[in-house]
Amino acid sequence: MSGKIYIVGIGPGASEYLTKKAIDTVKMSDYTVGSTRAIELFDDVQNKIAFNVKDLLDKLEKGVELAVDGNTVSILSTGDPGFSGVLNTVLRISNEKSFPEEKIEVVPGISSLQLAAAECHIQWDNANVMTFHGRENIEDILPVINNGKTTIALPSRKVKDMAQFLLDNGIDGERKVTVCERLSYPDEKIVTTTLNCVADSEFTYMCIIVIEP
Repeated sequence: MSGKIYIVGIGPGASEYLTKKAIDTVKMSDYTVGSTRAIELFDDVQNKIAFNVKDLLDKLEKGVELAVDGNTVSILSTGDPGFSGVLNTVLRISNEKSFPEEKIEVVPGISSLQLAAAECHIQWDNANVMTFHGRENIEDILPVINNGKTTIALPSRKVKDMAQFLLDNGIDGERKVTVCERLSYPDEKIVTTTLNCVADSEFTYMCIIVIEP
């Protein structure tokens, strides 16, 4: 078995946030697996395998199978593969298909959470960093929300739903909140307001919420 899997972080979405390592890795790969939006960031792709939400697992399995057959495969992950990315899923599939973990390399990327921290001038190693993307454990935010640190979170669904959840659980509606929407895209929007206002507003699903102490 001479195949190789690269799990490649593509950053928050704009091509300027791609690393040289990511670009070079995709260029030399036999196959590249990722969302259409992710694949379109790269100019030099040999064989494209695009997925959507419904066929994500099937396409990831296809990518691993191609590596089992001896191909070099890049699997693209928005942001960084290890933060709400596909790392654990690819590792699980690879284990099921007996593809050795030592032939899997992770290429880190810039997370939208990192970009949000930069835009808000936050020293994020002293913040509560949380992701609820694709999860239902939103209550995990409650034990830390009042610990004196800024909370930077990737919501599970709509930002307004997270804001309403916090209000329903006794968090002050005048709490200062910044919503970072579609970071790195031309229509990027950063809004600083209150928890009450966020609960009454509409944002796209591509958001980071920053909650002040």
